[in-house]
Amino acid sequence: MALVGTIDPSWKDMSKYVVHFAKENPPRSAYDNAISILYERRIIAKNAFGAGRHLAPARKSVCFSEVPLHHLKRLADVRGQHGIGFRKEYVVERGGGPILYAYKDTIQAKAVNAMVHAAVNEPSSPIWDVAPFVDLPGTYGKSKYLYEWEREWRHVGNLHFAETDPAFLIIPEDLDDIARGFFASAKLEHVGPSYECPFIDPYWGEDKIEAALYP
Repeated sequence: MALVGTIDPSWKDMSKYVVHFAKENPPRSAYDNAISILYERRIIAKNAFGAGRHLAPARKSVCFSEVPLHHLKRLADVRGQHGIGFRKEYVVERGGGPILYAYKDTIQAKAVNAMVHAAVNEPSSPIWDVAPFVDLPGTYGKSKYLYEWEREWRHVGNLHFAETDPAFLIIPEDLDDIARGFFASAKLEHVGPSYECPFIDPYWGEDKIEAALYP
């Protein structure tokens, strides 16, 4: 049974994949965090997102984006140049999926807010299974929470994966050979996981990305 819809290769506004970028978290660089993810084979859910994210029962999530791969520059410019990509089916199989947008002060936003606040003392309520997947975009005081352009997906809780699970790694082109050598040594010496999937640079154009993914 198909888990996600078919994407025609000519539909350049859609992607078969979701990506997670490792962000800088001083004193750790984005590179440091990416290496940690790859070594531990785990993306840690560090923050709660979605409706009711500040309430006690809110669940922490891992964030992804389904932005088309030839537009990864949009994310790299604000997140960094290191990340990991999975096929959408992989994330759906593990309970993840795309988020919904209920804009601030709309009927939908008010309904979701009412449900999470009504369940603030009921952590087992089904609404907490849905809340991480509903964002409430809008302006809150002096802050604007408007990130629809990220085309976000989420997975509640840490995402554990095997070294054969990623569809590709996101690595700057000038580090490609170094990374290949590092993983080859890890495999030979049995000191860590070895990733043999394609590597792509987030600033590559569509043709170069296609050539890397489908040689």
